[in-house]
Amino acid sequence: MQATLISDVTFHGVGLHSGVATKMTVRPAGIGHGVWFKRVDVAEDGSGRDPHVPASYDAVEMKPLCTRIVNADGVEVQTIEHITAALAGCGVRNALIELDGPEVPIMDGASGDFVRAFVEAGVKAQDAAMYAIEILDPVTVEQDGAVATLSPARSLEIDFRIEFDDAAIGAQSKTLNMANGTFVRELSDSRTFCRKSDIDTMHANGLALGGTYENAVVVDGDDVLSPGGLRHADEAVRHKMLDALGDLSLAGAPILGRYTGVRAGHALTNKLLHKLFATPGSYRLVPCTPAQLSRLPGVGVKRADLALVS
Repeated sequence: MQATLISDVTFHGVGLHSGVATKMTVRPAGIGHGVWFKRVDVAEDGSGRDPHVPASYDAVEMKPLCTRIVNADGVEVQTIEHITAALAGCGVRNALIELDGPEVPIMDGASGDFVRAFVEAGVKAQDAAMYAIEILDPVTVEQDGAVATLSPARSLEIDFRIEFDDAAIGAQSKTLNMANGTFVRELSDSRTFCRKSDIDTMHANGLALGGTYENAVVVDGDDVLSPGGLRHADEAVRHKMLDALGDLSLAGAPILGRYTGVRAGHALTNKLLHKLFATPGSYRLVPCTPAQLSRLPGVGVKRADLALVS
């Protein structure tokens, strides 16, 4: 079964990179709609540009530190990975996301605010078959010492490894099967992170204008500078897994396979999807069996799971 929200859900916040205040409303959509963004400010500006931008891997134009999508008229939406992860993690396959600015609001730097609102609003099944992308043969991409791979598995699994010089992060690894609400419970509250030296440089160069110590985990050597410290000892690698789910959801259908990332980021995950779809025999699109449906991210999410979200 495909699924959508029962009702509209609205969020207010600023973009992490633009610093622009944005109103965003996620609306239910019909069977086969998929996930699309609509820039309502563009629809109203008289330019005649198409305000609709698909949440699709082939609409991605990479920008440092986030995932940005652009349509044929040059209309863009950036930092989409946290909202697309929340939709996938809650099992929402059809949605129209309206926003009045160029960037999804960063909220607290994670997906928890989105997840909580979606679960509380409710998700409804739609009477249509669900198709999934079944990985048949491993596909790998590498760049500058980072590696990303998709390989066969019965359901979506994410295996991620990172290593940073700052002792507050260091080397971290984690593997999760994303079935049965795992994303909501284990990943959705894990925030984006950066080093203090990086955020100082970005601010000096007019970047990360909406970034604060409240919507990102900021570290400096051994120290975590953000108020309240870490939500999880391995919050950094959990956030990288959150990002990976959001970026993988741009494939257009749930993936039945194992994603392995070693120091990977948005650009490498997108490069991996491009290689997957350009490699004949590496995958097939299959109608989900009841057993496969039961293992998709978002299936089985309950209100009780919200108690575990910070």
